Amino acid sequence: MFKLMQLEWRKLKRTSFIGEVSTYFLIMAAIPVFFIKVVHPSFGESYDMAFEFINLSTQMAYIIFAASLINQVIIEEYKNKTITLAFSYPINRQKLFMVKIFFIAAMMFAVELISFIISGVATYAIDAAFDIINGSPSAEQIYMYFMNAIFYSATTILVGLIPMFYFGIIRRATVTTVIAGIFIMQVLNFTYILQWNDELVLSVLCLLGAVSIFLSVKMIDRVGEV
Repeated sequence: MFKLMQLEWRKLKRTSFIGEVSTYFLIMAAIPVFFIKVVHPSFGESYDMAFEFINLSTQMAYIIFAASLINQVIIEEYKNKTITLAFSYPINRQKLFMVKIFFIAAMMFAVELISFIISGVATYAIDAAFDIINGSPSAEQIYMYFMNAIFYSATTILVGLIPMFYFGIIRRATVTTVIAGIFIMQVLNFTYILQWNDELVLSVLCLLGAVSIFLSVKMIDRVGEV
């Protein structure tokens, strides 16, 4: 399994991937402070509010990152016909596809968790220098921030993989996969703005993501490489 995941890493356009990830890190380090200072000062009322904004914005951003990974790891292989070579290996197709899903999930979790750390540290450092957030973070708030970072990094995997089965495997549509990611991102945004039950909405999205993963693995023998 690990060797197959290493193969997926070697097949990835690593220069483009590293550049994309670096851009995400820079943006997610700057966005919280920009919104707190310029766009929505209410997020600066307390560290609870600031951390809540970082949680939401980071999760939304990495749903788009998931769409990018689906394009690179799955759709491009179909379009370049390299999926045919992979399916010719003496390994079960479902196992091969599970490797792709595990690879995407591992990349998403690691990159998003690092982004949470960068955003949190950058926000605290800038606040220490310019005093843009009321009060100081307590040990309990910092602990909860990191627990939430792990939780949101995990749930974003399921939410981000919603477009994989239909748009990634069936339609193999690069642009539409990204558009689907943007739509899902806006669902989370409007959930916060309209104060819907965010736990219920997130649970439904995670369920849809789990169904997409299940169908992707279950149907891969029928879909094939055509």
